[in-house]
Amino acid sequence: MQEEAGPPEPELRVALFTGNYNYIKDGVALTLNRLVSFLESRGVPVLVFAPVADKPAFASAGELVALPSMAIPTRPEYRIALGLSRAARQRLEAFRPTLLHIAVPDIAGYKALTWAERAHVPVVASYHTRYDTYLRFYGLGIFERLGQRYMRNFYNRVRRVYPPSESMAEIIRREGQSQNIEIWARGVDSDLFSPARRDMAWRRSLGIADDEVAVCYAGRLVKEKNTAVFTRVMNALTARGLKVRPLVIGDGPEMATMRDSLKNGVFAGFLHGEALAGAYASADIFFFPSESETFGNVTLEAMASGLPAVNAIASGSNSLVVEGVTGHLVSARDEEGLAARLEMLARDEGMRRRMGEAARGRAMGYSWDSILSGLLASYREVLREARDDR
Repeated sequence: MQEEAGPPEPELRVALFTGNYNYIKDGVALTLNRLVSFLESRGVPVLVFAPVADKPAFASAGELVALPSMAIPTRPEYRIALGLSRAARQRLEAFRPTLLHIAVPDIAGYKALTWAERAHVPVVASYHTRYDTYLRFYGLGIFERLGQRYMRNFYNRVRRVYPPSESMAEIIRREGQSQNIEIWARGVDSDLFSPARRDMAWRRSLGIADDEVAVCYAGRLVKEKNTAVFTRVMNALTARGLKVRPLVIGDGPEMATMRDSLKNGVFAGFLHGEALAGAYASADIFFFPSESETFGNVTLEAMASGLPAVNAIASGSNSLVVEGVTGHLVSARDEEGLAARLEMLARDEGMRRRMGEAARGRAMGYSWDSILSGLLASYREVLREARDDR
């Protein structure tokens, strides 16, 4: 006897709201562009809503609808969306989304959430950044509790929250922001980021001697990444007479401060693609003292490149770095502890090699295709739940 077919799968049409999609080439923007490319390759229509700048940093995937925005006073390189213009709202309604994905709980994200609630469109949200903790780096720590209260209100109104790591998920649960959580990890291109790209000639061109240990930082040069901690710890190691060279990959508002205060530092600037992969592989240790990461794309890239990682204890790093196996995890407030772990690695080439090999092996488990396929499956499950709830 033939079983009756169930109801047809709901159509998936995704409207994605984010605070940065193409005007700065940061980890969030690159991840979301990769997601849009993946969805479109699977035949899923996607429409992106985000602030724009006069000159994009890179060519973005998919169709982008500009949102009204202004530069953030304390971080003018970033923009904050001010809501939905009439034209953006009309484009959203004409697109007829069946799912909203909100990547940033800003004004536009809140407006999109309220629109979706009225239109009975299910909403999911990805969790990329500890925005509440950023306040303390800019003298606004008094507002941190208010920010946490807002985020509890926001994330408890969506059907899924997608943090990139289990350690971040634990924080979200503990702070009461949501219990409807699924992990959306990040992937890495392990062919691009590989120890095979090590280039001693490139190191020499920057003035790094063959017998010097290059300690690498990669990412935006901003206060909330604890660039000051990186500088103080590396200066302490240099003062001890160790043959270490700080290798800074990236750019940002703290560049001038770091150039002035970091002794013996080498600044490679902003790199991407094969140049970035070659820089990682040409270093010897990765040092990342940021506490604000929810995942840590740069840590995963460094690990895939065969570097042991010394990281601050943080929700993202805790899920990537295996203490004593692929590197070390130390409180960012314990600068002596960070220096001690770095000194130990700097003095022991065999330890660096063993931990680097273990880091590479761990990074190989993060495949973009399987990670994005899992998110797509979650989208479809959310649509089925929403249909059954009606």
